[in-house]
Amino acid sequence: MKKVLVIVGLCLLAGYLIFAAFFFEDKPNDVVCSSFEIVQSSDTSKFIDLAEIEKTVAAKGLNPYGKQLKNINTYNIEQAILSNPFIKTTRVYITGSGAVKAEITAKHPILRVMPDSGESYYIDNEANVMPLSPHFTAYLPVATGHITRPFAQKELFQLASFLQEDSFWNAQIEQIVVGANNEIEFIPRVGNQRILFGKIENIDKKLDKLMVFYRKGLNETGWNRYNVINLKYENQVVCTNNEK
Repeated sequence: MKKVLVIVGLCLLAGYLIFAAFFFEDKPNDVVCSSFEIVQSSDTSKFIDLAEIEKTVAAKGLNPYGKQLKNINTYNIEQAILSNPFIKTTRVYITGSGAVKAEITAKHPILRVMPDSGESYYIDNEANVMPLSPHFTAYLPVATGHITRPFAQKELFQLASFLQEDSFWNAQIEQIVVGANNEIEFIPRVGNQRILFGKIENIDKKLDKLMVFYRKGLNETGWNRYNVINLKYENQVVCTNNEK
């Protein structure tokens, strides 16, 4: 019985080796690229225009379609694709059927920044700066005022990351106004108040305090009772009445 099993095992091994030798054999040098495909990851981004990326690759003389596989430099194609400021990563490879495929992942913006001086831009979820897109405008909180790049990429990134994790606050905070002293105030989407947040610190405690005030205060008095809500004081919310 053992001898039979050994013979069967050897036959299977021999069959696999023959199959592997046939399947993984080197492609002939004259095989050409049958197609060039660019695909996004499952997290599709409206910032990405696939046709535009293909044009960029072609403009650099790197479109692989019709070229011999041995002459295709996938690294150079990757670098051409990464020149697009909205792309985070890419992987270019030759498939078993002789096609070239480029898989791309887009950057993910979490905040739009409109400083008093300089051009507007986005901050992505890794604190990188992204330019605005001619194709699409993201629905995000907007930061305005006295904003430097370092402040945007550190403090504002920290705040925007917190908001991004909470669907309510990410929708409720429409505008973040930065003063010359780096203190901020919020302009909410619902309600007519200015919300004085102060320095970007204790974010969770301040927003928890504001949520309690929303539920137990404004729901009782009405959302237009106050024009200023001050969160800068510890363990309390100080408001200015619209009637004064």
